[in-house]
Amino acid sequence: MESVGGTLRTNFNIAPTQHAYVVTNDSPQRLQYITWGLIPHWSNDGQNNGKLINARMEGIVTKPSFRLPIRKRRCWVLADSFYEWRTEGSRKIPYRILLKNGALLVMAGIWDVWYKNDYAIKSFSIITAPPNAEMQTLHDRMPLILHTKAAQQCWLEDLDLDEVLSMLHAPPDGLFQIYRVSEKLNSVVHNSPDLHELLPEPPTLF
Repeated sequence: MESVGGTLRTNFNIAPTQHAYVVTNDSPQRLQYITWGLIPHWSNDGQNNGKLINARMEGIVTKPSFRLPIRKRRCWVLADSFYEWRTEGSRKIPYRILLKNGALLVMAGIWDVWYKNDYAIKSFSIITAPPNAEMQTLHDRMPLILHTKAAQQCWLEDLDLDEVLSMLHAPPDGLFQIYRVSEKLNSVVHNSPDLHELLPEPPTLF
């Protein structure tokens, strides 16, 4: 696979509207670094307000921002892990989620490109699904994970809509390692390897 060139950028706390690594179906041999938060090709101003960072699988076929990308512009969104938060009163407790086998996470995404004359912005959304059993304890949504090589390859192929829709479901249970991490993650000013360190769960009070 062709790289974007140079050393890969490391980010331990990617926020909406920042850039992340993807592989798009129109250029599957090339690793690209594009904007998180879909900007539809029909946008008037090309602004990324962070509202389209995720695309719920339910209704994705008819939503104006997503109906072309889900049919023609699919991508992998690559990461070693992702975060989710458990609400505890007024606190948001972050957890890191990664594959037990240590493999790279490949999340199903869609992309689009917005043009103004010769200027272009390429952007993406992550498709979300109802949670599997492991994720239900944290949240009612999760990224759609392409957990097999066959699914990953298929996602970038020229599929008819029924074939695409057949792939929209939560992954099986038992795939993930999940552990608590520092609440420093809740601020984007923190971006360092210690954000991946395991933080023990507090003792249960009876």
